[in-house]
Amino acid sequence: MRLPPPSALLAALAVALIALAWMRPIDHDESQYVAAAVLSAQGLLPYRDYAYLQTPLQPLLFAPIAWAAGTWTYPALRIVNALLGWAAVAGVYAGTRVAGGRPTIAISCAMLFATCDILLFSAGTARNDALPAAMLAWALPLILKAERGDGSRIGALAIGLLLAAATAAKISYAIPALAYGLYALVRRERHRPLWVIAGTLPAAALVARLWWLDPPSAYFGTVLFPALAPAQYYEATGRAWKLSTGLKLVDTLKFLALGPALLALIAVAWRQPRGLPRLLGWLILAGLVAALMPTPTWRQYLLPLLPPLFIALAERWEVQPPARALRIAVAVFAGAGLVPSAIALAAGGGLSRAIAEGHAIRAAMDAARADGPIATLAPEFVPASGRPVDPRFASGPFVFRSAGLFDLNGEVLHHVVTRARIDEHFTELGQPPRAILVGGEGKWTSGEDALDRVLEDWAVARAWRRVPVASERFRLYVPPQAAARRLPSSSSE
Repeated sequence: MRLPPPSALLAALAVALIALAWMRPIDHDESQYVAAAVLSAQGLLPYRDYAYLQTPLQPLLFAPIAWAAGTWTYPALRIVNALLGWAAVAGVYAGTRVAGGRPTIAISCAMLFATCDILLFSAGTARNDALPAAMLAWALPLILKAERGDGSRIGALAIGLLLAAATAAKISYAIPALAYGLYALVRRERHRPLWVIAGTLPAAALVARLWWLDPPSAYFGTVLFPALAPAQYYEATGRAWKLSTGLKLVDTLKFLALGPALLALIAVAWRQPRGLPRLLGWLILAGLVAALMPTPTWRQYLLPLLPPLFIALAERWEVQPPARALRIAVAVFAGAGLVPSAIALAAGGGLSRAIAEGHAIRAAMDAARADGPIATLAPEFVPASGRPVDPRFASGPFVFRSAGLFDLNGEVLHHVVTRARIDEHFTELGQPPRAILVGGEGKWTSGEDALDRVLEDWAVARAWRRVPVASERFRLYVPPQAAARRLPSSSSE
């Protein structure tokens, strides 16, 4: 069967990914990334001014988008991530062409990459996965060009910049970046490692600067919390089995099998023809190591291994075209990769629901004459209200649900509030928010209703006024004195 031109397929993919991002249900994982972009747009810095549980590049890059989008920040960030997911696929196509792949094989493997649930989830949500994946994917054509002896100093600089920026956006990309750096040192006559290192300096300087401004909070966000909080959370909730090595293996195979990535990995590793570049094998292995280091393993963690994997698959098929049975199996697995997105879309909601909820929240805030900041475990809904997010809740539910990481002074130092110390922050320290919004952290966003009830119970116990919200999901509470100044058009419940 003759395929449409690569440009047509890539254009159709861009439309499909944007549509998926628009319709995919809300996920509470998005909360901290939307909040971080909004707070950075207001001039605040990660670590120094609010807790951010990743390396810091994305909120700074996305701050101008959040500033320009205003109340439409959440939809805008989803669409940006969809386009970045598209860019990652386009980078795989470009890398395959640089490596000498025919257009048909190059676009086939790029589109197979696009059917992986790992990519579709990452491109369909406002997380921090699509940005570093796009950077890694576009570093690969330059890396492969250098490998064949056609590299340049500018190309080496760009490789260093892209890989360092990917690491500055998500720390797991440090493993593929390090793997390439070591390879470049071995093959320095082609890869110009000193120029690569020079390219890393802007991103490294940015990260170093933010660490220097607040070293304890930077260490907490990028090292301490990721290392300690997951195990503490699952053990505290009686789900320590989620941390087992056996389940990690099962989850890894499951996520790879939701799409053709597992078959691609087997095909590339099995009786590898001599024509395949050894460099791609190192990058695939580095991506797998990066995915398996955190516990538990989630699908988006496997994204770093996919761009080099599908370029390697194209390289293999150039040398040894796939048999009919393998083509059928790949098609079946590609279909399986689309199933989770189809299920998610069937659940309904998405950005249309989020926009409607945002309008309802804004109307309620206007009626109560409440100006924020808003304390909420779902800060992705706050931009639509036109009010600021309380920076102490910038991490959404993730730090809030933790226990035993710090005492009160430690929480103040790191700009966070946990469920056990709400009253100490709000009452003893005299720093209550101007409004409390609950309802966004629940099963409908893959969250926990019980966490929202902690905030709501605090508000109710202190006679905060519930302001009517035209939403079956959300409840808004304001201090009694703020409620007394509400507009006459608002009504009590």
